[in-house]
Amino acid sequence: MTADEVIAGLRALADPSRLPGMARYGIGTGTALGVTVTELRGVARGIGRDHELAGGLWDSGIHEARILASLVDDPALVDDAQFERWGAGFDSWDLCDQVCQNLFRYAPAAWTKATEWTTRPEPFVKRAGFTLMAGLAVAEKRADDERFAALLGPLAAGADDDRPLVRKGASWALRAIGKRSRDLNRRAIETAEELRARGGGARWVGTDAMRELSSPAVQARLGSRGGAAPSQLTRWGPGSPSTPSQDP
Repeated sequence: MTADEVIAGLRALADPSRLPGMARYGIGTGTALGVTVTELRGVARGIGRDHELAGGLWDSGIHEARILASLVDDPALVDDAQFERWGAGFDSWDLCDQVCQNLFRYAPAAWTKATEWTTRPEPFVKRAGFTLMAGLAVAEKRADDERFAALLGPLAAGADDDRPLVRKGASWALRAIGKRSRDLNRRAIETAEELRARGGGARWVGTDAMRELSSPAVQARLGSRGGAAPSQLTRWGPGSPSTPSQDP
C-alpha cells in the first residue's frame, strides 16, 4: 500500500465529532482527522512492518498518520537522523508519547536519546527524553539496575522545568524507574527527596513521584516480587482519540 492509499483509509474511519474531545485533552487538532488509537492499531496490524511506508505517513503531517507511522515502522531501522527529524515534528504531547512508546524506545539509539534529549530546550523533545526513560523501564526487562540508576542523574538535572508537560514527563520517568526493583525504588526516592529540596519545577516532580514511589501498594508489590517489579506504563484506553489515559 502507498501512503496515499493508507491515508484515504484513515479519512474513511475519521469522525470529526471526536476533535473537540481531543482538544480538551490539549491535543492540537489542526491536522487531526478524529481516528482513535484503537482503530489505528487495527490498521497497523493489517499493514505489518514497513519502514518506507512509515516515512511517507510521517511526511504527510497528518496527526493520526504520524501515530500510525510509529506503529508500522521497524525500530531496527530507526537511526539518529530519524530521531531528530521526527522529534522536530512533535507538536503535541500525545504524538510525542505515542512515537516514543510505539517505536523509539525499541530503537538502537533509545538509551542515548533518553539522556541527550532531557537537556534540550524544545518542550516536546525534552518530554520525549523523559518518556523514553519511562518506556525503557518497561521495554528493557533484562537490563540491570545499574543501567537505570545511571539515568537518575540526567533525569534530576533536567527536572527543574516549570512547563507542565515537561515536569509531568520527568515524574513519569522517575516513577517508572523506581518501580522496577527495591534497590531502584530506594534510589528513586532519594532522587525525589533531593528534587523536593530544590524548589520550583523540581520540587513538583519530587513530590509527585514520591506520592507513588512510597505508597503502600508499590512497596507491597516490590516486596512480594522479591525486588523485581516491572513498572506499569499508562495504558491507552480503547476508543480514546489518540490520547493516553493520563493528562499531559
